[in-house]
Amino acid sequence: MASQKQTVDHLIDTLAPLPLTSRKMFGEYALYLDGVVVALICDDQLWIKPTAGTADALADCPPGEPFPGAKRYLCADALLDEPEEAAEVLRQIARDRPPPKPRKRKS
Repeated sequence: MASQKQTVDHLIDTLAPLPLTSRKMFGEYALYLDGVVVALICDDQLWIKPTAGTADALADCPPGEPFPGAKRYLCADALLDEPEEAAEVLRQIARDRPPPKPRKRKS
């Protein structure tokens, strides 16, 4: 089941202090912070990639696959009840992840 655009808009509004952007990918969405993928929205659920800096904050989030064949992510819907905490977790993920690779220019 594909995620709905209104779910993505609601998540971005809930985390409004962050300059999040989204991109539709295969019927689902990726959330970006400063050009870095920090979460996925699959089946209208928020999935966060665990990093070393967020292990304690995400300890209560159940692990799983956001889509068949995906790497393990954490289902973080419950984290949205505390938007300030969720925003800090996403900031930490952006700091922990490598910066995006520059795009090659077409000749």
